[in-house]
Amino acid sequence: MADVAPVAPAAELPMVAEGFLTHLVVERGRSPRTISAYRTDLRRWVGWLDQSGHDVLSADADDVRRDGAHLRGTDLADASVIRMLVAVRGLHRHLATEGITDTDPTAGMETPKRPDSLPKALPESDVIAILDAVAEAAEGGDPVAIRDRALLEFLYGTGARVSEACGLRFGDLDLDAALARVLGKRSKERIMPLGRPAIRAMAEYLDLGRPQLVAPTASAGRNGRDDRDAVFVGVRGRRISRQAVWEVIRRWATVAGVRGTISPHVLRHSCATHLLDHGADIRTVAELLGHASVSTTQIYTRVATERLFDAYRSAHPRAGSGGGGAS
Repeated sequence: MADVAPVAPAAELPMVAEGFLTHLVVERGRSPRTISAYRTDLRRWVGWLDQSGHDVLSADADDVRRDGAHLRGTDLADASVIRMLVAVRGLHRHLATEGITDTDPTAGMETPKRPDSLPKALPESDVIAILDAVAEAAEGGDPVAIRDRALLEFLYGTGARVSEACGLRFGDLDLDAALARVLGKRSKERIMPLGRPAIRAMAEYLDLGRPQLVAPTASAGRNGRDDRDAVFVGVRGRRISRQAVWEVIRRWATVAGVRGTISPHVLRHSCATHLLDHGADIRTVAELLGHASVSTTQIYTRVATERLFDAYRSAHPRAGSGGGGAS
């Protein structure tokens, strides 16, 4: 990449940009995490305009084109560039729609598409190895291992996002009915079925593991209402964090001898891929994962197809380029 000078982000956003972020929260239901990312990207855009002698209200198509060329000349990942350009386009489209500006300088901008990549998915044998490793440790009565088993069975069994697992409350769980309710993206609720392994692991955790984890904090009166309502808690009895969930998955993958980058999202991908491998309907998988559109889920059919072709190429005597004898 070319050596491109960095842009100093603006210290504050103008009121019209803050109004756009408020619109995203109130009208579009965007999460705090999304708003934080948008704010960072728009501060960069405002800083770019400052260097050009313009501001948000006077930005023109040339500013947009030069900014796009600047971003593509940096060492930023394609996904980061796309996100920044989407934030700029969203802001100016909003300003034009609301009549704050006469024109939208991004109207002719083509945002590069994110490269179509196959999601990572673990082989079923690797997932089983991880679950077996944590199950063996949980048999010793360690409350952390008991929690980890329940957490991993829940994540893989439902395909839940890490934020959905961290946010799970007692009122969201009905083990008798084998159901869990989660709050997904844009505050959309959905009901997910629980398999028998997840139910057994969750029941053991709620009966034996969680009480031991919360006891020291509860006796000292240091756990708040949100912590008391949390299903999954950390070693200090408070609602478990995303970072802690990542560490749980990495730890047991290491114990099981599973290599590579293992994350909550990899378990989610694995759940979806294995469901399709075993004949689940794509619309069912889309509903289970909380995808707004089936098209989002269709990439998993490519995963299953790739795995089919890989198995064919490695196993069928006539699949290689060398071929076999005449029939």
